[in-house]
Amino acid sequence: MSGGKPKSITGYTTHNRVKLLKGGSAYFKLLEELIDKAIHSIHLQVYIYEADETGSRITEALLRARRRNVEIYLLIDGYASSSLPTHVIEQLNNSGIHFRWFETIFKGKGLYVGRRMHHKILVVDGIYSLVGGLNISDRYNDLPDQPAWLDWAVYTEGEASAELFARCVVMWTKSKHKKETFPIPITWSAVLTPKEECLVRIRTNDWVRNKNQVTRSYLEMFDHAVNDLIIMSSYFLPGRIFRKNMAKAAKRGVRVRVILAGDSDIKLAKAAELFLYSWLFHKGIEVYEFRKTVLHGKIAVIDGQMVTVGSYNINNMSAYASIELNLDVNNRSFGQEVQTKLVEVIEKDCIKILPALYLKKLTIYSRTKQWVAYELVRLIFFLFTFYFKQDGSGRRPMRD
Repeated sequence: MSGGKPKSITGYTTHNRVKLLKGGSAYFKLLEELIDKAIHSIHLQVYIYEADETGSRITEALLRARRRNVEIYLLIDGYASSSLPTHVIEQLNNSGIHFRWFETIFKGKGLYVGRRMHHKILVVDGIYSLVGGLNISDRYNDLPDQPAWLDWAVYTEGEASAELFARCVVMWTKSKHKKETFPIPITWSAVLTPKEECLVRIRTNDWVRNKNQVTRSYLEMFDHAVNDLIIMSSYFLPGRIFRKNMAKAAKRGVRVRVILAGDSDIKLAKAAELFLYSWLFHKGIEVYEFRKTVLHGKIAVIDGQMVTVGSYNINNMSAYASIELNLDVNNRSFGQEVQTKLVEVIEKDCIKILPALYLKKLTIYSRTKQWVAYELVRLIFFLFTFYFKQDGSGRRPMRD
């Protein structure tokens, strides 16, 4: 893919090929295909890994790969995936798959409360990768009796995948604090020609380690948007800095549209989200509720040019309590494709929330209920994001 020149190219890799994937059967089909084509290595790092129909299918694919002597490194979050049965873990370990939990409860000198590895990454042979918001669970897959929750991912071939390989190695090593030898990734030139260019950069948020890259990508998008900004976000509870910069974009004439959950899997979070509707309306921001299934996606695009997609939710849990990872793609044709798909979701599967009608129905009781939910969720986020210390230099990160 090729496209218009971006305003900022900081941190981007150049030689990449990308494809947008809507969650559901297409995503898991490709996930399995990539595992089956692996030659020497697989890194899979995910927040939720369940032993349901979808999880069993992926486990079988990993076992097939291991029988081909592929080196497999599976890192899953110990809190979110704590229900994974012991017999599945034993099966993985006995096959020779390298299996680890991400640290779940922090004790000792660096006690952290609530930190979690929330990102979802697959890297095969250091050259093919998937990054998105989908966990390995039936909820994210299309099954005969239920449609998948709406989510997105980006498939990448090339330089960005090699960088993701290196990131996975660092995360794996830190989870055990032990040096290991890993297979050498295949170079991007094996699948791409020098003329194939698509700017892709990897963005992480890890408050404990002073990383706020995904947060800054969003702020960059708010600043650079000229005509259009579309944000799809589950659990949308932006902090003060986010709200300030969104409002600035809308004030200078950018059409800002947010796609939010109509039916959320976390009722309290939705009630808290409703508290912000009045503010959004006041700032001229359009609100759409997705009503087809549960919304779990986290994706944004400006002017059909720059896209960010991954695990990052726009709230303080993602900003300060989780390790998050997004891909930024700065490319005209990809950006236009994403914008077209999000507009299609708005037109086909969403209801526009009309300010006058919404505010007319708002009662003192419902407004109070929303405020209580909002303050309660903020308190919960605070409890989950309170750390006794930060790692590294001791610099305080940007607060939101």
